[in-house]
Amino acid sequence: MVLEHTDITTAAKAPASTAQRTLSIAMVGTRGVPAAYGGFETAIEEVGRRLVDRGHRVTVYTRGSETRERTYLGMDLVHLPALHQKQLETLSHTGLSTLHTVFGRRPDAAFVFNAANAPFLPVLRARGIPTALHMDGLEWKRSKWGARGKAYYRWAEEFGVRTADALISDAPGIAEYYTHQFGVPTELIRYGAPILGEMPDEGVRGLGLEPGGYHLVVARFEPENHLLEIVEGYRRGTARLPLVVVGSAPYSAEYTRLVRDAAADDPRIVFLGGVYDQDLLDALYAHAYTYVHGHSVGGTNPSLLRAMGAGAAVVAYDVTFNREVLDSQGWFFESARDLTALFAGVEADAERVAQLGLSARERASEVFRWDRVTDDYESLARRLADGRSVHDVARRARRATGAWSSQPSHHAAR
Repeated sequence: MVLEHTDITTAAKAPASTAQRTLSIAMVGTRGVPAAYGGFETAIEEVGRRLVDRGHRVTVYTRGSETRERTYLGMDLVHLPALHQKQLETLSHTGLSTLHTVFGRRPDAAFVFNAANAPFLPVLRARGIPTALHMDGLEWKRSKWGARGKAYYRWAEEFGVRTADALISDAPGIAEYYTHQFGVPTELIRYGAPILGEMPDEGVRGLGLEPGGYHLVVARFEPENHLLEIVEGYRRGTARLPLVVVGSAPYSAEYTRLVRDAAADDPRIVFLGGVYDQDLLDALYAHAYTYVHGHSVGGTNPSLLRAMGAGAAVVAYDVTFNREVLDSQGWFFESARDLTALFAGVEADAERVAQLGLSARERASEVFRWDRVTDDYESLARRLADGRSVHDVARRARRATGAWSSQPSHHAAR
């Protein structure tokens, strides 16, 4: 069951409607803004600035910022430290942010991002702060976490379900997961896609690439992003256009070695490492012949949205998340063998590539709009401030024993 706007139950003593009132909203649990890291940060920047434009007060808790500015795009910033250790960085910063929120001026609603931060929800709710938890993807499936980290994420998911006033999913597949595993409703709130216009090609040419003349991959070097399969599938085939790989491996040195070994010094495979110049990265998306997307454990992936907004035709790993975002308008793979044939096929069908690129851009501009995303956050904040909550129906939820799969029920590639 996915909540569109009306299914959160109303508390017995709800305050007067906030329909016309300016709200105070806290954003907790991320690196904050300016956005320079990932999907959560981009969402906070795009949604927060729009909420401010609509008259609301937005406070964003930030760590690791290069500046100490007190405001950004109208949002109030609170800079707090964090322990610089992979397992504790997010939790330590969120703990301090929670204390600051609790002992400061009480906001009307708080959005907490990342299921790992679930232990802090009871503290916020005890202060009378209605709280929504953004669950993100299936974090416990990521290879960067060891056994203890994965066990913690699975526990935190369940704890968050039982303690939040609302749960946010960013894709229908994630909503289905929580319905199947816990029998609880979620709020389906997307990410927005940047719609790129004509992009200059000087940066692309400066890398020795021809506009429209390469396949692009943008991903961290992690097994769940299937870079190894992409490189192996490409190298085994006779594709003419180079494969350009953008990304790095902060936690996966061994996997990086496997990927580079699979490339076997093939001159057609170009490793660019991390590209942190956003204009250059946008140009790489905009001038790619295809974008190859191997992500498998997230929901609505920001890299895929950026490729769609750039008008790139997409070859994607075959999971429900990717099929739904693309509306199945792309090519889909499950193995390196699939990719060997796909690379040859797409290079022989430039007309189809152009058609799917246009379809991807149209879908991005119609479905994944930041103004619509902001509408959903604003509506949820008002309902939370009015006292509406799923807590009464979710507090006794327990994880189901049956397995849930993100694989689609069909495998036809288009």
